[in-house]
Amino acid sequence: MDLQTFLQQFVNALSLGSLYALIAIGYTMVYGILRLINFAHGDVFMIGGYLAFYGASTFFMPWWLAVCLAIVLTTVFGVGLERAAYRPLRDSPRISIMISAIGASFLIENLAIVLFDARPKAFPVPALFAANHVIGGVHVAAVSLIIPVVTAALLAILLWIVHRTKTGMAMRAVSTDIEAARLMAIDVDRIVSVTFAIGSALAAIGGIMWALKYPRLEPLMGIMPGLKCFIAAVVGGIGSIAGAVLGGLLLGVIELMTIAFLPELTGYKDAFAFILLIVVLLVKPTGLLGKNQGEKV
Repeated sequence: MDLQTFLQQFVNALSLGSLYALIAIGYTMVYGILRLINFAHGDVFMIGGYLAFYGASTFFMPWWLAVCLAIVLTTVFGVGLERAAYRPLRDSPRISIMISAIGASFLIENLAIVLFDARPKAFPVPALFAANHVIGGVHVAAVSLIIPVVTAALLAILLWIVHRTKTGMAMRAVSTDIEAARLMAIDVDRIVSVTFAIGSALAAIGGIMWALKYPRLEPLMGIMPGLKCFIAAVVGGIGSIAGAVLGGLLLGVIELMTIAFLPELTGYKDAFAFILLIVVLLVKPTGLLGKNQGEKV
């Protein structure tokens, strides 16, 4: 492999890793607050892509307006999902809320098949994202350059919210001890809704970016990316925003660079995520940036 090919593959890997990181943040935020794995997160990702598609192709909205509306509607959908499927079970055993999350995921997927049709749809890609640029002899798709920039900008905004605002302070308090947060007059229900809203908005943006990079929509498109992003969050240290980003980037780079050097393994690329998960958990069970948390008894 020559240097130009290596750089081209590395840019693609960085782009894919940034997408994984963007989606993994949603998993890690919800887990950090509620100790809940939101198995429907990948389906929220799918909803975002479909809403942008229908806004642009069926209602003939300007592309930017369709994207903004899709993000807002997906955010509302995510908050509604929390209120309908998770909030009533918040004080129930963990297994009950986990089963509810799995059931919500299956329900959304099957409703999407009924509403959107099972046949794949081609996502409209604006010229800005479809363009190709030549940088130092390396041919790079514009979308592969835009995705890491968008992810970095959103990460900076999220970190500012978490560490510099009263809402972020309340989120950190709830994640530390939800009962103590209630005693300190923190509206836990509102904080959980805000957390789901942020996670759903990030999932929507991730779904739209994914559809721009791989312009094919189908109702089950969120299953494998959602699973990989969950693995990325666990690898980085679930509950840690920085860990989710690190895990996503690491997974994207390993997945694409391994295929670049060993093309005969292309058919096994989905297995790399599981291999990485097993290796990291054997070496560091809490994840790369995770911390041991004492369990109250």
